[in-house]
This record gives sequence, structure tokens and C-alpha cells, in this order.
Amino acid sequence: MEKNIPYALPWIEEEEIDEVVAALRSNWLSKGPRTVEFEKQFANYVGSDYALALNSATAGLHLSQLAVGIGPGDEVITTPYTFVATANTILHTGAKPVFVDIDPVTFNMDPALIESKITNKTKAIIPVHFAGYPVDMDPVMEIARKYNLYVIEDAAHAVYTMYKGRMVGSIGDLTNFSFYATKNLVTGEGGMVTTNNEELADKIRVMSLHGMSKNAWNRYSDKGSWFYEVEYPGFKYNMTDIQAALGLVQLRKLEKLQQIREEYAMMYNEALKEFEGLTLPYYDHINRHAWHLYVIRLKDNYFTIDRAQFIEELKERGIGTSVHFIPVHLHPYYQKLGFKYGDYPLAEKAYEAAISIPLYPKMTKEEVERVIEAVFDVANTYKR
Repeated sequence: MEKNIPYALPWIEEEEIDEVVAALRSNWLSKGPRTVEFEKQFANYVGSDYALALNSATAGLHLSQLAVGIGPGDEVITTPYTFVATANTILHTGAKPVFVDIDPVTFNMDPALIESKITNKTKAIIPVHFAGYPVDMDPVMEIARKYNLYVIEDAAHAVYTMYKGRMVGSIGDLTNFSFYATKNLVTGEGGMVTTNNEELADKIRVMSLHGMSKNAWNRYSDKGSWFYEVEYPGFKYNMTDIQAALGLVQLRKLEKLQQIREEYAMMYNEALKEFEGLTLPYYDHINRHAWHLYVIRLKDNYFTIDRAQFIEELKERGIGTSVHFIPVHLHPYYQKLGFKYGDYPLAEKAYEAAISIPLYPKMTKEEVERVIEAVFDVANTYKR
């Protein structure tokens, strides 16, 4: 019997293991020289002036909003079609999330809907680059400048993504990346904020480590001092050198790993386009897709089973899947805030039809073919 194909697995080789062991042997277990070097190399990769390594993209979104002064009474515009952390961090500042519906083709927020949501309380826009395909950033930036708003990008899916020749990470005022275990670049847990604004970078750096003016690297190195001052009631959001050791190796391999993702995505495209009951992910030759996710959609009234049953049938055939995403406004807590089903119909329709199938470099081509065969088998078995 063939083994199951998990939905996602990280790419970890001996080189990553050796670097982590070297970090352990160095005695720098928290933020230290490897973290500093990872920040430097990542900033260079995306073309930003500054990069701040943190313990998650969620921490980055939280600090990014605090750094630009978002707080109680403010409003932040974002998409309901995202992981709930995007909206949760808005609530953590005391502000109110304001959602705009999505473009039904890309699943990204529709820039044409933003202006109608702007009030005198609006302070920022958080676009989310869904699955690794970029939001149409030119109109977003134009609207933000028109109304004097900050743009804080959620690029958790978008390491490697380019928008019209520009790297995501160098476009908005602040950009947040995730290095979670399923992401294109893995540090286990971890994230990075990039910016070209020195003042915002300094604020995030201080807030990420208890609000101390000098971080642990400066305090405990031969260049540092025991003395520190707390400038802000900050957080414990810093990355560790153990995580950064992984990140440095993964960053060196990123282009190679992305080539594998792209090859597998094109294999899916070429095969699955033959089945008219499925809608495949959008991509073009203007922007560079990171292919963090490969999301198929079931066309309305084409199958005798629903999306949940389709997933179960794939599971029976040994294929792991996921769903991205349950729209934020459908979660019980957000419904207590007054949101309800029907508020964002395009996001709801996307959710009800979407299935994320395995796409990661550790797969083999034979496994990609097995996923294709399983999707075809279920689709043909249950088509009307």
C-alpha cells in the first residue's frame, strides 16, 4: 500500500541540522550574531533598508501597528479572507478591523472596495498576499497616500513574491513575513518585518525585546554594557539564534526550492486544466507567484458531493489537504462583534469551494502525479 502524502512537510537537510548544532555549540541561544546576520541578508534579499527578526509574523503585525501609532478608537482595513491572526492583531491594539471583500479570481482584497470603507478613524490598510500571489499594490498605495494611511503588508505567504518587478517587502511602509513550519522559508516558528523607515525599524526593535533600549546582543557581547533602559512597556517577540541558523541556510536555498514549487505548480496546472469542474489558481507573467499554496475550487453544482466530502474522499486515497481560509467574520468571536454570514459574499463563496492540495519541495514528482490521479478519481466519480 502506498504511503499517505501529507499536506505539508518542511525541507530540512543535514546542512540545516549542522547549522543549528553550531548555534547550540556557540552558546548564543537567544538573539545574537546569527539573528543579526539573518536580518541583514533578508533585507538585502527583498531590497529593504531594514529587517527585524521576530518570533512570528503575528508579532510583526502587532508591532507594526503599534509602531505607527494605531490604538483604541482607530480603524484598520483588511480582508476577511486570511488567517485570523491578521485581524486579531488589530484587536490587540484596541483598534477595529474593517473588512473589504475579495477579488473572486485572485482571492486577494479588491482595491476598488477600499475607499468606500475609509472614515476619519482609518489609520492603515493591511493587504494580504494570498497563497503567494501579490495584491494589486499600486492602487492600494495610491489610496493610502491620498488619505495619509499606512500600508502594513501581510506577506506570510509571500517570501519570493514580486509585484511588477518589485519584491514584496520593499513596497509598503511595513511588510510582515512568516517562517512557520509550512512556509516557503522555514525557521520552525519565526517572522520578519521589513521597512525602509528607520524610525519605525527602531521602534519595532525596541518593542520586540521588553522595550529595552539595548538588546541582549549588545548587553552580553564584549561591545555591550550591563546597563539598559526601558523606553516602552514592550514584548518578548525576538527571534533566537537557533531559529536564525535555520533561516540563514533556508535563505541560501530559497531560489532552488522555489523552482521546485513552480515546477510542481505547473504540473498541476497542465494536468488539472483538463477537468472543467475545477477552477485553478490564478497566475500571470507580470507578477511572480511564490506558490505557497495551490488552491483548487469546485465549480457550483458540478459534483454530487460537497467540498467537505471531496476532502474526505481525497483522504481515503491517502492525500492530505487543508482549507484556506475560513473567513474571519465567520468565526464565533467575530460574530459576537456584529459580523455575520452574508457580509462578504465573495469571501464566503471562495471558502465554500476551496481545497488546498499538497505543494512543497519535499514531494517527489511521483507524489505530485499521485495527487493529480486522486483528484481526477474523486472528480470523475462524483461529477453530475
